[in-house]
Amino acid sequence: MSAIAIRRPYQGVIQILQFNRRRYLVTSALVVVALLALPHLAPMGRAGLLACTAPAAFWLVSSLLVSYYVYDRFPLYDLSWLARALTRIPRRWINIHCGLDETSHLLEAVFPDAAGQVVDIFDPRVMTEASILQARRSRRDAAADIPARYDDLAFESSTFDAAFCIFAAHELRRPAQRVKLFREITRVLAHDGELVLIEHNRDWRNFLAFGPGFLHFFSQRAWQRATSGAGLALRSEFSMTPFVHVYILRRTI
Repeated sequence: MSAIAIRRPYQGVIQILQFNRRRYLVTSALVVVALLALPHLAPMGRAGLLACTAPAAFWLVSSLLVSYYVYDRFPLYDLSWLARALTRIPRRWINIHCGLDETSHLLEAVFPDAAGQVVDIFDPRVMTEASILQARRSRRDAAADIPARYDDLAFESSTFDAAFCIFAAHELRRPAQRVKLFREITRVLAHDGELVLIEHNRDWRNFLAFGPGFLHFFSQRAWQRATSGAGLALRSEFSMTPFVHVYILRRTI
């Protein structure tokens, strides 16, 4: 089994369009209507409409170009670096997702001698955005997982040597919810066990790429505050791309 995902051409950007199709359709329609209306407006009205339409058109295009770069061109789904990034090769690991699992089979290839557990923490009462519901409908060929609450992972304490949370924790929109998740991860990690957290940050780069959509992400400070409040210490961090950040954290309690 390869530790590098074999993905279809344009799979990443197609998924972005599929999961957020309402937003892209509405924005595209508004831009087209605005462009059709421009010739019929007075100069002041034309300038005002352009001031509103130009950013929307820019972010419509830039978000798709950046998504193509991150999810289709960059080797984002080559996780072989994990074996070098962790302090030790885990004997047992847990991968936490919210219904769209594209990494567990890769983790199995990176750690072929380890026992892996895949957990789906999707909670329809908490995670209500249309994009995550669309993502769950598209899931196929996922590793066998078990459902669990984000604040109760239903495993004994100190069960796992490593935990992975890849583009999932941001679906918990409230700070207290994320702290509860990280406290549960801390609890099920062995002493000195490690968490690999991969997320987009709410920063100027993602703002340029996604416009107001960057508010769906959280800042570097917010992630550090939530994890430190749960008993996790930052061991190292780095950017996989200008838009995707990796935090490697260690249990300290």
